[in-house]
Parts: sequence; structure tokens; C-alpha cells
Amino acid sequence: MKYWHIVFSKLPAQAMALYPLMLFKDKKLMTNHRIVRHEKIHFKQQLELLIIPFYLLYLFHYLINLLKYRNHSKAYFEICFQQESYRYDGQVNYLELRKPYAWVAFLAPHF
Repeated sequence: MKYWHIVFSKLPAQAMALYPLMLFKDKKLMTNHRIVRHEKIHFKQQLELLIIPFYLLYLFHYLINLLKYRNHSKAYFEICFQQESYRYDGQVNYLELRKPYAWVAFLAPHF
């Protein structure tokens, strides 16, 4: 999957996927295969939802989680998109094996 990478030292996270851009807080992170795979999973999610709806659903899910948990970190880690990415970013061949809309399986516990 092709993407453009940008280093932005003020990024609030180690990396961020904004299709087709992958932003990194530090140049060294661009060679971290786990981080790159994590962000590529987000690219797949974004493409499945035609990009803009992904961001709307992401924000909606975060806000619901924030109301539920009243904690930013917990709300972030409970977002269905993050759960899929964190669960499988260590699996080298996940992107080849991943089924479309795999993130939906992570919605069930929340709703």
C-alpha cells in the first residue's frame, strides 16, 4: 500500500493515518514495522468507509466512549478502529488475511 509520509514533531501521537498520508512524530518511527502496520490497518478502515464517514464514525465512537468511561485514554483505546489495529498490528501478515469490515466485530461489546 503506497502512502506519503510526513514527520511532524508536534503530533499528539507517535503516528497517525490520514489517507493517503502517514504522519510520524519522529523520523525513526517510520521504520517501526508495527507502527506502520497499525496505521496501514487504519488506511484499510478508512477506504472501506470512503474516508469521510470513517472520521465521523471514529469521532462518534470516541465521544460515546468518553461519556461512558469519562477518561480520554480509555475512550480512545475502546474505539472499534483502534481495537482492531492494536489487536493485529503485531501480526505480520494481517493485512493480507484481513477480511473487509473486520472492525465491525469490535463494535458488539459497545452497543
